[in-house]
Amino acid sequence: MAKHDFGDFPSSLRGATFRPGDSGYTEARTIWNCLTADATPAFIAQCADTEDVVTAVRYASDRDLPFALRSGGHSMDGVGMPDGAFVIDLSQLKSIEVDPVSGVVRVASGVKLGELDAATQEHGLVVPSGTVTTTGVAGLALGGGLGFNSRRFGMTVDNTLSYDMVTVDGRQIRVSADENPELFWGLRGAGRNLGIVTSFEFQGHRVGPDVHSGLVLYPLDQAEKILTGLDAHMAGASRALTVDPVLLPAPPLPGLPESLVGVPILILVVVHTGDPATAEKEVAAVAALGTPMANTVGPSTWLQANSILDVIAPPGRRNYSRGGYIAGLTPPVAAAFIEQMSKAPAADGPGVSAAIAIQAVNGAVHDFDEDSTAFSRTGATWLWEVVVQWDDPARDADFLDFTTDVHASVQPYVLSNSYVNLTANQGEEWIRGLYGSPEKFRRLQALKAEWDPRNLLRFNKNIEPAS
Repeated sequence: MAKHDFGDFPSSLRGATFRPGDSGYTEARTIWNCLTADATPAFIAQCADTEDVVTAVRYASDRDLPFALRSGGHSMDGVGMPDGAFVIDLSQLKSIEVDPVSGVVRVASGVKLGELDAATQEHGLVVPSGTVTTTGVAGLALGGGLGFNSRRFGMTVDNTLSYDMVTVDGRQIRVSADENPELFWGLRGAGRNLGIVTSFEFQGHRVGPDVHSGLVLYPLDQAEKILTGLDAHMAGASRALTVDPVLLPAPPLPGLPESLVGVPILILVVVHTGDPATAEKEVAAVAALGTPMANTVGPSTWLQANSILDVIAPPGRRNYSRGGYIAGLTPPVAAAFIEQMSKAPAADGPGVSAAIAIQAVNGAVHDFDEDSTAFSRTGATWLWEVVVQWDDPARDADFLDFTTDVHASVQPYVLSNSYVNLTANQGEEWIRGLYGSPEKFRRLQALKAEWDPRNLLRFNKNIEPAS
């Protein structure tokens, strides 16, 4: 990209602008994932409202200038703040409106999941979303949105009613099943490639405030039996129950002997949003899959439940992950995960250094047809990801090589379709398979050609427009 000095950037922008060296630039360019901490965006337009977004987008469009979008900053590729790029920052767009009667929730693109949960829980509602409170709603919702309510209500894309969007040439449009329906299909899974969404309308559901949640901890020598037993167990469980296994070096946790801190263990993250009596029985049945070292599952609030993983996803560290879909937690898959976990690199700072996290992609997720959204789900029962976090750039190879080794160990069992959000970019062939069938990918290429023919939105897991 040719160097651009931005000296003609409109002074009408209500929000702040930042260039390298400006006061506040360092803070403006800092995102949750510090893997790209040395990247130096050329210009950041921190938009105060939708009119600012239009101003910034038209500026880029008039100059054929590619631009990046930042909302929550949780991307594993650091694409919210690329080196040398023009960044349109949506993080200040913070409005949330909840209709307590219909359950419809309107959310601006700078809102984070913790803020969304707090607002909806005031009315006893949740929007099915993710599991870490500092995640941005926009990136999560445009890619899919998998969390503790997915087995009960489906993905975030399955609960999206409409979008307000700025096109890459600066027009404001509404997108829904009735207005721009083909674009509505594409935004639900491949949205980062197609436009700049400034707000979302979601369908909320009655959940909480009282739920059951917590962690069940087991020694690693029980992990294969428990993991391979989960497929059959969850097939008969109510959809109000979610059990997400995590293999990791044990962090300091209540009830865990100090001698086990740093030793690889299996944790089942358990959330039950249904009837309390049913919850107690189902949680007990899950725990009985093995002999726990500790079990913290009990009554909690939804806000406590949906922040339970925050401790292993702190801001300010170098983060990377690779992963994909699997059809089942078979003995070879479980054995590969367990063997690799024993080789995890040692931590170089506080908190978790490495984890293999597995999330349920079943239940209500499969109530929605594969072709109902760009997001693909065919064949998936679980999503796995190997997640690494560290501080010292000198140890990049240790942690990145570990993710490569874990991925290689289970590659024969990984499906060709996948979930765009919870993994770093794995290349062009992988992107072509992300959305399922070749027909779906061609459909997305046609949408890209219609809505972003110059590929100005290229700082992403990019779909090039059909020629």
